[in-house]
Amino acid sequence: MEFATFADRAAAIEAEPADLEIVAHVRDLLEDAGDPESTDNGADDRIATVEIVARFVQGRVFPAWDSTTLDIGPSACYEAIARAAGQNVDADDVEERLADVGEIGDVAASYDFGGQRGLSAFAAGQGVGDNDLTVREVHDELVDLAAAEGEGSEDRKVDILFGLFNRCSSDEARYLARLVLSEMRIGVGEGTVRDAVAAAFDVPEERVERALQVSNDYGEVARVARDEGLEGLDAMELAVGRPVQAMLAQAGTVTDALEEWEQAAVEWKYDGARIQLHYDPDGLESAAGEASDATTRVFSRNMEDVTGALPEVVEFAEGTLEGPAILDGEVVAVDEDGDPLPFQEVLKRFRRKHDVAKAREDVSVRPVFFDCLHADGDDLLEEPLTARHDRLEGVLADGPQQDPDDVDGLSLLWLADDPDEIESIDAAALEAGHEGIMLKNPDSAYSPGRRGKHWRKRKPDVETLDCVVTGAEWGEGRRATFLGTFELSVRDEATGDLETVGKVATGITDEKLADLTERLEPHIAAEEGQEVDLEPAVVFEVGYEEIQTSPTYSSGYALRFPRFIAVRDDKEPGDADTLERVERLRS
Repeated sequence: MEFATFADRAAAIEAEPADLEIVAHVRDLLEDAGDPESTDNGADDRIATVEIVARFVQGRVFPAWDSTTLDIGPSACYEAIARAAGQNVDADDVEERLADVGEIGDVAASYDFGGQRGLSAFAAGQGVGDNDLTVREVHDELVDLAAAEGEGSEDRKVDILFGLFNRCSSDEARYLARLVLSEMRIGVGEGTVRDAVAAAFDVPEERVERALQVSNDYGEVARVARDEGLEGLDAMELAVGRPVQAMLAQAGTVTDALEEWEQAAVEWKYDGARIQLHYDPDGLESAAGEASDATTRVFSRNMEDVTGALPEVVEFAEGTLEGPAILDGEVVAVDEDGDPLPFQEVLKRFRRKHDVAKAREDVSVRPVFFDCLHADGDDLLEEPLTARHDRLEGVLADGPQQDPDDVDGLSLLWLADDPDEIESIDAAALEAGHEGIMLKNPDSAYSPGRRGKHWRKRKPDVETLDCVVTGAEWGEGRRATFLGTFELSVRDEATGDLETVGKVATGITDEKLADLTERLEPHIAAEEGQEVDLEPAVVFEVGYEEIQTSPTYSSGYALRFPRFIAVRDDKEPGDADTLERVERLRS
């Protein structure tokens, strides 16, 4: 498939306001990319074009489970665009045009590419007359770009991008620039691709959904649906070493849980960071599918590989587990006595890439697991929660008769139908220094990526929201160099827009303000006086006393007495709380 065809279809999708028509466009695109003879040239040892298209249309180059990134910043992209645009254009010109136009795809499309036939163009793999880009060529060049590292890698990345832009038409350049900077934004979400795969290859949506849950790879599912149909989809399984999306919880009450389930599974809610542990004593494949000696990988809630930052978890797995396993849990910071420390202490370790040994001396962590997705060759997603917890206990215990209270790394599970008993469990959790309790449906399956009603988190009296930071104000006096008042927003699920719910300026020390300013400055989109607009990139956990109706903010609500609690490094803006949740809490 030519990249121009993909760009034409992307433009049609972007212009289409109706969800069903968008699905139809994506279906047609997958069908056109799905002919192995015309698009893949019979090469069964290479990635299929339909896999690439299923990812590109979502703005992805790599599978959702793969933490590989292009690792190229906007300035390098601007430089490549400028070089392809001609001798009279530089990166500053591109950035200035971006300030006027407001969107990198439109900026790239505004230039006339294709005339730069210098030595660097040939070095990037381009020859005169070789100007028709294919989807596969774009993919392969971007994979090479992602692999560039070490001295001179930045120049190599710019060369590769220059070579691609130099072969682009206006529409191709628009979607290449967006793809490179992860800003595709044409209205295609995961549900759209799921429905389009089902329609394109005549398989039930629910079976596509199940295949996506175990593989977390929309490209692979599209290829399997095309080549192997329903039988192939049903045969897909979890792979130890390849993360899946975490099952999520929503806020809820004991009364609601017991009314719906009659009996609740109750767990302590730890003030830690979510992890997914993958272990195989025979070794795990690398992300590239190559064999390795590594037995253990640890992934964050967002499926980022954090193994190197958490050697304690690796040591725990290698000293405790015997067979292949995928475990869901949290990593908790602890003091010298093993008592839990606040969530902020976990963040000092969670994505640490350098001086891990020194960081370990300063902050110790321990894992606590509450679910088992796979054990000894058995996928357990469809098993009831209680059965999965039994397998978890067996995986972690030294022997079948061991008291669960003495099993390291095991989160205890109580089955209760008495509110007073649940209150006592909650009180014990708080007394032990934890957040409170989780309420779960004992019969529920594990649904990756779903925030359903089967898991509910009950927190102590002070309620919190996870809000996206969309603006700020520069401080005054000794805080003049710091961003000091932060605008908070939540996501409207109906429109996808971020709506403001208030501002927070309390609960933040000077040291924390310096850290937040350093973190947020790269995301400044515009400034006017002391006010700053921020790209949605950082999530704050904010406590509040109550929610009031208010015309001041676009959500129609305002947080009363908001107080900064922490940066949620483990959450992306798309994982923040929603306007719908604000409305539920208000009612």
